[in-house]
Amino acid sequence: MRHVRHYLRLVPLIILAACQAADQPVAGAGDDIGTIPEYSIEQFLASTNVFGSSFSPTGDKILVSSDETGIYNAYAIPVDGSPPVQLTHSADDAVRVAGYFPADERFLYLSDQGGNELHHLFVRELDGSATDLTPGENLKATFLDWALDDESFFIGTNERDNRFFDIYEVSTADYERTLVFRNEEGFNYGAVSPDERFIALSKTNTTSDSDIYLYDRLEDKLRHLTPHEGQMVNDPEAFAPDGSALYIRTDEGHEFAYLARIDLETGSREAIVQPDWDVWYAYFSRPGNYLILGINEDARTRIRVYEYPSMRQLDLPDAGDLDITSVGMSDDESRLAFYASTPRTPRNLYVASVEGEGGSEPKRLTDTLNPEIDPEHLVTAEPVRFASYDGVEIPGILYRPHSASADTPVPALVWVHGGPGGQSRIGYSNLIQYLVNHGYAVYAINNRGSSGYGKTFYKLDDRKHGEADLDDCVASKVMLIETGWVDPGRIGIVGGSYGGYMVLAAQTFRPDEFAVGVDLFGISNWVRTLESIPPWWESFREALYLEMGDPAEDKQALYDKSPLFHADQIRRPLMVLQGANDPRVIQAESDDIVEAVRANGVPVEYVLFEDEGHGFAKKQNQLEGWRAVLAFLDRYLKTGELEVADPAD
Repeated sequence: MRHVRHYLRLVPLIILAACQAADQPVAGAGDDIGTIPEYSIEQFLASTNVFGSSFSPTGDKILVSSDETGIYNAYAIPVDGSPPVQLTHSADDAVRVAGYFPADERFLYLSDQGGNELHHLFVRELDGSATDLTPGENLKATFLDWALDDESFFIGTNERDNRFFDIYEVSTADYERTLVFRNEEGFNYGAVSPDERFIALSKTNTTSDSDIYLYDRLEDKLRHLTPHEGQMVNDPEAFAPDGSALYIRTDEGHEFAYLARIDLETGSREAIVQPDWDVWYAYFSRPGNYLILGINEDARTRIRVYEYPSMRQLDLPDAGDLDITSVGMSDDESRLAFYASTPRTPRNLYVASVEGEGGSEPKRLTDTLNPEIDPEHLVTAEPVRFASYDGVEIPGILYRPHSASADTPVPALVWVHGGPGGQSRIGYSNLIQYLVNHGYAVYAINNRGSSGYGKTFYKLDDRKHGEADLDDCVASKVMLIETGWVDPGRIGIVGGSYGGYMVLAAQTFRPDEFAVGVDLFGISNWVRTLESIPPWWESFREALYLEMGDPAEDKQALYDKSPLFHADQIRRPLMVLQGANDPRVIQAESDDIVEAVRANGVPVEYVLFEDEGHGFAKKQNQLEGWRAVLAFLDRYLKTGELEVADPAD
């Protein structure tokens, strides 16, 4: 259970069928389920978010991060169903677990300061104290992998050069560390071979093109494994259990990324698994008896498991509404842990024993949905596609309030994901369900440029950001109106990060299309944002410049697509939320657009969190922010106070 990089996602035959029985059936939109109460944001946030899954050395408990206290801390969850035990007690900074040590119950975790993303790597010692393995100022560290012999682990840190992450091997006994790879060219870690001789590295060329290199620790040599022409994705996933080959993700000659195998001696490559969707990840169980794949199938995760080396695929049943994203096996392959969720239920942790042909009935170890909320009162997610302005088919996920009908049309929100190049996925969201429960339809659009729908679709917005992808958002209004249950005059737009930029771009460059905008830490000035990219993004900087524009060479084009410089066009109500410690979209991005829009006489509400970064991790801040969002929407979108400013005034 040491392969934490993939959150240990191994699943056998018994899991998917048992999960379907473990969650109660829920009613669909339009079913007669009686009066639907409006739940408060306090009730939604009383649900718990849990992630991470590392078995203890004895296999009797699982290490997770949980925000039960309002901020993420480490917990041990006994596999016998006993109550969780809180292991860390941070009141300020989130604790993100990496995993138990192989021979005792020390564990590794990451934590930053107020969301600034300068994570340090800590050991929580047996006596409850914490040891910082990466002390110092203005550095960022990350956990990479456990060595197969359990005597060491690998970490990355940018303390020598804040642009690049060097790789160190750290002893589990005394934390003595040894530099094993000095990173001078912006390589990213991929995997370590079973004998620890080789390290697979990736190099980002553009957002659609990457290469794999093999570093030989014994000979101190770097070998290029994927020379090619044109644009091609190549990402290392895992070494074969015998170390003879490297398994990679690639889209060579194919629209979607598939799993291929490179023979390390001959360099020959062969396709192994080639589905009609992107292979999202692949890895081996620790003893090497299974090869496990996650496939990004139409915005949900599908699991495939193969016996290795025969490559006989296990016949898994349909997972139905369940999205199984994180599955793992104990080191001795006797127990499994996995997460499963639905759009109506948050992720829950399950455990199962693998005994005999059928194994044991999976046991749910968490109950993360607030018991005050009836899941039948929440809504499911419906994949919906529409033809955009130029005929391109655009996918997305539609959430329909129970109250919506032709007789009672509802206001709607176009929800734009981050990125550029992200994806809205089918799953549970407190904020989305909160808004839908209060009468707002939500369409989570995967506009052109989103990942998961093939490399052609992914590239359609290159150098057209705030134009081609924005017009997809505008075109989605037609689909929403044609449902017959959305009010044509009450459609707003909401998004975070790049999605926040899309909100500002919509309000600026398509000022009459959306009734209101809700910008969550969005970019208003592309020139400044691209010039202020965090130093540890150096390996991705040039790729981002090629996709978005170089602030030195393409300054005018970036100026033209930056809402801040055209804010006099904004005349619809705007809400902005921002974290003061955000290193990606700095506070000035929000400060400046708020000031500019207020100068137009347009209603603007601004919520600034002094102790948050890129996204809001603390429940108290989420409570304040999401409550303010609903109040804003109720005032300007639901009840009719659509104040429109005339920029000529």
